[in-house]
Parts: sequence; C-alpha cells; structure tokens
Amino acid sequence: MPRRVLTGRVTSDKMDKTITVLVDRRVMHPLYKKFIRRSKKYAAHDEVNACKTGDMVRIVECAPISKRKTWTVIERNGAILESASADALASVQARAHSHISKAEAARAEESAHEQDAVPPAETLPVAEAPSGADAQI
Repeated sequence: MPRRVLTGRVTSDKMDKTITVLVDRRVMHPLYKKFIRRSKKYAAHDEVNACKTGDMVRIVECAPISKRKTWTVIERNGAILESASADALASVQARAHSHISKAEAARAEESAHEQDAVPPAETLPVAEAPSGADAQI
C-alpha cells in the first residue's frame, strides 16, 4: 500500500526532533455544497531539527516512532532534506512517477479518441418555407 504524503505548515518546533504540522484540506458540505476548511495537526519526526515555525513541509507516513508520531519530514520549503530516509523518498518518487504516467496515459487516450472520431457530416441547405399567398395556414 502506498504511503500517504501530506503538505502543511509547521506550527511548533519546541520539541527535540519533533515538529507539529498543521495540514489544511477543503471538503464540500454534504447539504449546502459549500467548500469548508478542515485542519488537523500531525506530529512529525525531524531528525536534524531543521524545520522552524512557519515553514511549509511535506511529510510521509512511516512506522510508529512514538505514541503519536507516525510521520517523517521529507521536504522543507521545496528542498528535499538530507536526513530523510531513502525508503521514504523512494516511495514518494514512485508515487509521483505513477501520477505522471497516469496523466500521460490519459493524454494518449484522448489523442487516440480524437483520431478515431468521425468528422461531422456535411450540412445540407435547408429549403425555405414559402411566404405570402403561397403559405398554407
């Protein structure tokens, strides 16, 4: 099963080798159909204490490190961390690669459908309705 990858903002870095990450998501209200924000805080492992409050980070699911810490930081402000495990990075890159290949497959399927599409039939001129005395009521 692929590991989940989330993006969020660091809200606390006061613990040793642990940060708190706030992840926001938007969900549609089932009755009113309005998009509302839902957020959740995750405790993530930061091996070298590189992340500071306010940083945008990507975290990946991992084996439990402690009671509430089952996430590891892999990216900070768009830069991949050296301390991130090779296994975590490999799973993220594999997921990104599969996402790209799915998009390429969809584009290829669209182009195949466009080539197979039948061109529109020639439109024939429409006869005009008689006017004046010749028109029947």
